[in-house]
Amino acid sequence: MNTKLALLVFLFLVAFTIGCKENEQDVSVQKIESDQPLQPPIDTTTIYGFSRNQFLIDSNKVNLNQGLSHLLPKYGVSQATVFHIASNFNDVYDFRKIKPGNKYFMIQQKDSAKTPYCFIYELNTVEYLLIDFKDSIQVRRFKREIKTKIKTAGGIINSSLWNAFIANQLTPALVMEVAKLYAWTIDFFGVQKGDSFKVLYEAKYVSNKFIGIGEIKAFLFKHRGRDFYAFRYENDSLDEFGYFNEKGESMKKALLSAPLEYTRISSKFSNRRLHPITRKYRPHHGVDYAAPTGTDVVATGDAVVTFAGRSGGAGKMIKLKHSVGKIVTKYLHLSKYGKGIKKGVFVHQGQKIGEVGNTGMSTGPHLDYRVYINGKAVDPLGIDIPTLDPITEDKMELFLKEISPIKNSLDSIALN
Repeated sequence: MNTKLALLVFLFLVAFTIGCKENEQDVSVQKIESDQPLQPPIDTTTIYGFSRNQFLIDSNKVNLNQGLSHLLPKYGVSQATVFHIASNFNDVYDFRKIKPGNKYFMIQQKDSAKTPYCFIYELNTVEYLLIDFKDSIQVRRFKREIKTKIKTAGGIINSSLWNAFIANQLTPALVMEVAKLYAWTIDFFGVQKGDSFKVLYEAKYVSNKFIGIGEIKAFLFKHRGRDFYAFRYENDSLDEFGYFNEKGESMKKALLSAPLEYTRISSKFSNRRLHPITRKYRPHHGVDYAAPTGTDVVATGDAVVTFAGRSGGAGKMIKLKHSVGKIVTKYLHLSKYGKGIKKGVFVHQGQKIGEVGNTGMSTGPHLDYRVYINGKAVDPLGIDIPTLDPITEDKMELFLKEISPIKNSLDSIALN
């Protein structure tokens, strides 16, 4: 997402068998030097459909600094043929991009010369290249069918959200998707023992092998006794899919829940706090996030920089005027400013604007983050930030009707 996700990565830090079958789809232009098309093998129950009873099959992985000119000649393919393939089929694949660690298969005929029949190179878990040597050379790129299954999971948090996910055999990729989904809503440093989650999501498979997650259909996070729902739904006003709570409010808000990755909150919003340096009681209209010097600080919302410089006890400070509502945010005690950050520059939500420091009247590296609405200082941890692009009133009835069965399915998931 952006530097905001560093917070979530910090919290949750951890996460070929491919066949040439009838349901595979040719996904790129192929260059063929023969009128006779490549015939797919009949026996699809063996290696890429090639039976070891009919062919010699050798498999290995590409080593460091190996290319096509290293792989093919050891199977009797001439360098002239290698040059022909690399020169005439780069519209199908740039063979200079062959990667160490990727698997390949050489299929040879069972004759005295062990004549090369075809060469298969796996691009990734889904795509592969097939070089056919019989008759005239052909190179084709295939994409295997991906099957999607709807999966559910639910768990109670005993130590951390990450551990709860792992205990339910959920992947780091799913953790990251949840992290992005709730980036505007929940400060995961505040997750408590006894909080819980339920999720309805897509799992992707190739030949019954799990290859990754798809869409999160719905998610429920119960935090401090409060339910935080998220449903994937197409917002007609934007003509795109987004995530909304059960009230039709977008999960995206005008401000992120926090502007950085931090270790703890060292001081909260107060109208009367004993200052650690002056030893006098005075208002502290911000939240102090303790973090190492150099930690990235991001803009919590789309805004224009109205100030970037030194400001007395605040040290190096940045002031932003936000696009939504009459909101201003300040970022104090920075060690340095982000690249290009100066007065008048527009910044996007999540964009790096500076780094944590210890400048001004500060007793240690931290960020003093402040929010002002209509010119009045408000507690960043206690404000109800408006959402962006909610479901419109005329679409609300349809929205509630369509998410109702999904919500029922989500609610019925057992907690492990």
